[in-house]
Amino acid sequence: MQLPDMQDYAETCANLRFDVPEHYNFGFDRIDVLARDSNKVAYIAVDAGAETIVSHTFDDLSQVSNRFANWLASLGVGQGDFAFVMIPRLPAWYEVMIGCCKAGVVSMPGTNLLTSRDIEHRVQLSKAKLAIVTAANADKLDEIRSRCRSLEHFIVIGAERDGWLSYETGCSTQSHTYANPESSKSTDLMLIYFTSGTTSLPKMVPRNHGYALAHALTGRYWMDLNDADIHWTLSDTGWAKAAWGMLYGPWQMGAAQILYDGPPGFDPDFHLKLIARLGVTTFCAPPTVYRLLAQLDLRKYDLSSIRHSIGAGEPLNPEVIKVWEDATGGLIRDGYGQTETINIVANFPCLPVRPGSMGKPVPGFEVDVVDGDGRPVSTGDIGHIAVRMTDPHPPGLFDGYWRDPEATRKVFHDGWYYTGDTATKDEDGYFWFVGRADDIISSASYRISPFEVESALLEHPAVAESAVVGKPDALRGEIVKAFVVLAGGYEGDEALASEIQDFVKQQTAPYKYPREIEFRESLPKTISGKIRRVELRAEAE
Repeated sequence: MQLPDMQDYAETCANLRFDVPEHYNFGFDRIDVLARDSNKVAYIAVDAGAETIVSHTFDDLSQVSNRFANWLASLGVGQGDFAFVMIPRLPAWYEVMIGCCKAGVVSMPGTNLLTSRDIEHRVQLSKAKLAIVTAANADKLDEIRSRCRSLEHFIVIGAERDGWLSYETGCSTQSHTYANPESSKSTDLMLIYFTSGTTSLPKMVPRNHGYALAHALTGRYWMDLNDADIHWTLSDTGWAKAAWGMLYGPWQMGAAQILYDGPPGFDPDFHLKLIARLGVTTFCAPPTVYRLLAQLDLRKYDLSSIRHSIGAGEPLNPEVIKVWEDATGGLIRDGYGQTETINIVANFPCLPVRPGSMGKPVPGFEVDVVDGDGRPVSTGDIGHIAVRMTDPHPPGLFDGYWRDPEATRKVFHDGWYYTGDTATKDEDGYFWFVGRADDIISSASYRISPFEVESALLEHPAVAESAVVGKPDALRGEIVKAFVVLAGGYEGDEALASEIQDFVKQQTAPYKYPREIEFRESLPKTISGKIRRVELRAEAE
């Protein structure tokens, strides 16, 4: 989609029209169109240690995604069927995501940190028909196979395995021309992400085909991309952030991307050297990564190729922004959005950055800070970050949680979509993040539900009661802190705390475990018996 330049923010907001056509499919209407230039690079795949670096063209991606889509059809998998997808940063992730899109199969990306228990919940809730994972994760599916009766096909990438279909073999038997190239309706379901709440298990966030097109706004204005850029977003493929920065946003603008399959952990030195080696021009990383990079002597690295840097997930402290500016000549421009939205508030190149501010609303949206009844609050007052409901529907905003009308009613009311986050707005219209209206913990850009961690804690025999909150942390933004009341016969000490931490890592995704445990005789509660996390958060600060 051709979007106007943003030389004047107010003028762009006043004049922009974003029209979503009746029919749209990212695979056909974007990837296959870009593939007409057989030499245009879609992504550069880099293996661990950067020993192998391979450029893949859009033509390559178009053909292999067609093969996968054809294979799905031969298996009897098609429009409206659900597929659980857990693939790290490998070419197969792109191929599967685009192939599912073309076939009308609803992909459900999951982070590679998910446990078998997490996967089982997602499969059973969605009634997924197939699972597509790498060999490293196949054991997790085999553990739950007997309980997930909806799964008809198990596809493994990178190995032959009994009871599984080989991705490589299956694709090799198919034509590189797709047999049924019909564009989807833009309102048809394309993918599902899972998000967490404080009093429930992860909810399903449905995203239609129009969502992929709406990310043209993300790629054009906040990411500031063009078709000559080489872009690198640091994200796990299971997060919605990957949809923003590793899939739809950059390719709507025709930019090439970096797909780095690195080892566990983060090596700042290696990443900085790779930026220079690959000529990265635009870079997106979570604040945690920028803080780690800022601890190095950045004068030792050639970062001259970078012309635009962005961050998301939590506010960045001004000191880190200044260090990065000194090293690259450019600011880190914060952006804000959710799994349920595209980018809706950001710092744009045409506007001065106010360090610590979220920026201003993205053109195409009316975003404001409102009270619980949908009335805008006064300048400087804390309120809810909300998106006004308009006709047509705001671009890229979801319609509601999958088959969960109660959760949907909580966020859509009084003419607004309530994000669940709070902020203030200054006299010039800049937004300033305050916190979450619920109890969600944001740690190193992961959004963690206290309810999930508390549920895992309670399965340990030593835990009689627990409450989980976010504790401020200089590096991660917040860490998970658990207040635990022990069952009779147990004594709280470091050994037990370590045992409980290891236990939680086995029960749910490891990034959710409590990095700090405090043993308590009791927990503060309301007269109705509800735990007062507000008191515990105050103690943790």
